[in-house]
Amino acid sequence: MNSDFKIKALNWANQFEVFCFLDSHKYIDKYGRYDWILAIGEDKSIQADHNFFKELEEFQLKNPAFMFGFFSYDLKNQIEDLHSENPDHLQFPLGYFFIPKYLIASKNNQIEIILNPETSFNLFSEINNFKPSVENTHQNISIKPKITKEAYLNKVQSLKEHIAKGDIYEVTFCQEFYATDVSINPINTYLDLTHISPVPFGSLFKYHSKYILSASPERFIQKNDSIVISQPIKGTTSRSNDHEKDNLLKIKLKNDPKEIAENIMIVDLVRNDLTKIAKKGSVGVAELCEIYSFPKVHQMISTITCEVDKATSSVSIIKKCFPMGSMTGAPKIRAMELIEKYEASRRGVFSGSIGYFEPNGNFDFNVLIRSLFYNNENKYLSFQVGGAITHHSEPELEYAECLLKASNILHILNA
Repeated sequence: MNSDFKIKALNWANQFEVFCFLDSHKYIDKYGRYDWILAIGEDKSIQADHNFFKELEEFQLKNPAFMFGFFSYDLKNQIEDLHSENPDHLQFPLGYFFIPKYLIASKNNQIEIILNPETSFNLFSEINNFKPSVENTHQNISIKPKITKEAYLNKVQSLKEHIAKGDIYEVTFCQEFYATDVSINPINTYLDLTHISPVPFGSLFKYHSKYILSASPERFIQKNDSIVISQPIKGTTSRSNDHEKDNLLKIKLKNDPKEIAENIMIVDLVRNDLTKIAKKGSVGVAELCEIYSFPKVHQMISTITCEVDKATSSVSIIKKCFPMGSMTGAPKIRAMELIEKYEASRRGVFSGSIGYFEPNGNFDFNVLIRSLFYNNENKYLSFQVGGAITHHSEPELEYAECLLKASNILHILNA
C-alpha cells in the first residue's frame, strides 16, 4: 500500500513546477528520521545569488519552516577563491531552496500529511484518484564519454605526478557521460534506477524543466539537535552472486591498504572541517572504515561526529564543511583547483547535495553521486562518475571503477 501510494504521489507531484522526494528504500539507518518524504509545490523560495549561504541563512531565520533544496558543487567559488569555467549544458542554478505547499512523509511505514494535516482526506483522495498522462519511457539512449579512455588515463597519470611532487595527497577525479536530443520519463527512469539500486539516500528533484534522479548511497551531513554527523564513502568493490565469493570481496575491501588509506585521509579532512563548528574536544570517529553492502557494490564508510553550540546556525555548519571531502580531496582547496584543471565538464549539481531543513534547525543532506541529471528543455542528459586518485592508484583500475559506478545508470538507459 505504502509503495503504491508513493508512486501515485510522485506522478501527482510531477504536475507542479517543483518537488523534492527523498527515499531511504527501507534501509535501516540509526540516524534517519523518515522512510521517505515528499515536498510538493513552491510556497516561498530562494535561489543562489552572489552570497547564497548568507542569503539562505537570513531566509531561514525569517521562515522557520520545512525547507527543501540543493547546493551545487560550484558554490565552492563563493566560499574560497576558486572558479568554474568548464562547459555546463544542464544549467541548474548554483543553489535553490523552497518551502513546500504540501508535505507528505512516511515514518515507520505510516503515511502522514505534515503540512496542513486537516486537508489529509482530500489530499489522499486526490493522489489516489490521479491518472498520469501516458508517457512512453525512453528508447535506447546512446551515451558518449566527454573524454576518451586514453585521455582519462593520461589525466590520472598527471594527477599522480602532482601527488609525487607533494601538491596533494588525494583528489577525487570525475568524468562525464552524456546524451543529447533525448527524452525520458523522469519518474519511471528514477523508479527503474532505484529498483536495481535501492539506496538509503535516493532523491528525485524537479526544478521546472530540470530533474535530478539520484541513487546516492552517501550521507553528506546531518544535524540532530546538538549532534552533527558526516559519513564519507571512500572504497568500492563489486559484488558477486556467489555468497562465498561475495564475502571474500567484502573481506578484501576491508583489508585493502589503498582503500583504507583513501578513507582515512578523508576522515582526517572531515574531522578538520567539523572542528570549525564543533565544541572543543567533541569531534570523534564513531565508525572507521566500516563495510556497508548495497545491491551491486560493497562500500567503505566512516562516521565522524561532533557537538555544536545551540547558537551555531544550520547554514553555517554546512558552509564550513562544503563541498564534502569525499568528492574533493586533500588538501581540499588545492584538490579543487586541480579538479577544475583536469576535469572536462563543470560539475554543477553533481557532487553537490540535496536535502532538507526542519523548522527547529535540524537537517539531513546527501551527496549527489550515482545520479542522472536531465534538462527537459534542451534534451541534455548527463551523469558523472569518478574515484579517489592517490599515489598507489593504477589508471586502468580507476577507469574500471568508474565503469562499475556507472553500470546501473547505463543498464537502465539500455546503453
